[in-house]
Amino acid sequence: MTDSFDALLARVRACRTCEAFLPLGPRPVVQASPTARLLIVSQAPGRKVHDTGIPFNDPSGDRLRDWLGVDRATFYDASKVAIVPMGFCFPGTGNSGDLPPRPECAPDWHPQLLPRLNDVRLTLAIGQYAQAGLLQDAREPTLTDTVRAWRSHLAHGLLPLPHPSPRNRLWLVRNPWFEVELLPELRDLVAEAMRV
Repeated sequence: MTDSFDALLARVRACRTCEAFLPLGPRPVVQASPTARLLIVSQAPGRKVHDTGIPFNDPSGDRLRDWLGVDRATFYDASKVAIVPMGFCFPGTGNSGDLPPRPECAPDWHPQLLPRLNDVRLTLAIGQYAQAGLLQDAREPTLTDTVRAWRSHLAHGLLPLPHPSPRNRLWLVRNPWFEVELLPELRDLVAEAMRV
């Protein structure tokens, strides 16, 4: 017998698979509902998100909501927006920022969660780990090339984006086409995906 969706989310949130590798312990952060129209696949929660248990509750989230053209109430409405990272727990910090998502998480949980998000109209692959997981061999050699080829990926209902972290400010400066060409399209696509 298949779990109800709420029971599945409860199992996700109780997961302890990576406990031995997580410096702050497990605290899976995920937002999902079978009625969600927009799916955001990101990397892994940062420290502030771990502390609050709220996805993208940090400066990256502020920038992402601006990119999408949605307010906090819409963004945190699980019936409209699913947020399913590659790793559900904060992986810790390394020399140049947060560590990569734990490799166990997506293979354990994505096959159980993603097929049950039946109303998704648009999927956003945010950052290199999400793009690697979702696009696999279909991605370009670099994140920049993958994002620049967004139109070809959109044909499959997926839009690759850079991570909205403040650390990526230089990337945005070096790639002005992103804000000029892609962001207006992104806002229109998100609005269309959310339309009833």
